[in-house]
Amino acid sequence: MFSSLLKFILGVFLAIAILIGSGLATALYFVNRTATPPTKPTFSNDYPPTKPKAPKATQAQAKKNPQPQSSPTPTPTPSPKTEKLPPGAYRGIVTWPQGLGLRAEPQQDAARVGGVAFNQKVIILEESQDKVWQKVRVEDSKQEGWVKAGNTQRFEEQAEESAPNQPQ
Repeated sequence: MFSSLLKFILGVFLAIAILIGSGLATALYFVNRTATPPTKPTFSNDYPPTKPKAPKATQAQAKKNPQPQSSPTPTPTPSPKTEKLPPGAYRGIVTWPQGLGLRAEPQQDAARVGGVAFNQKVIILEESQDKVWQKVRVEDSKQEGWVKAGNTQRFEEQAEESAPNQPQ
C-alpha cells in the first residue's frame, strides 16, 4: 500500500512539473515573439533602396594604371540671370515644413493648381486685400497660384551674389 501511495504522489508531482514546464515554455515563446518588431512592410509605390554603385572595371583599371592624359578645360557656364521682377514683387522662400498648396483663387475651398516644397524659392507677386493670401510664382516652373500669407519669408539674394566677390 505504501508503494502505491508513493507512486500516486510522485505521479501528481510529475504531472504538475510537466504542466508548469510546458506553461513556462509557451509563455517564453509568446513573450519572445512579441518582443521583436515585425518587418517593415513594402508597398508597390515605395522607392527601391539605393545601393552604392561599384566602380566599373575600366575605372578600377584606370586607377591602378594612371596614364598622363590631357584633361579638357571646363567651359565656364553662364550664371543664371535673374529675371526682372514686376513692380511691388519680391523674392521669398517657403518656410512651412510640409510645403504649400497653390490655389487658383485666394480662398480655402478654391481648386488646387499645384504645390511648393519647403525651402523652395518663389516670387511673391501680390497680396490679397485682406492680407491673408499671397499670389506667388514658383521660380523653377513659373507656375502661379495663391498661398496663405505667413508661410513665406522675404529672401534677399544680394548676400549670395556678393559673397563670391569677397577676398579670401
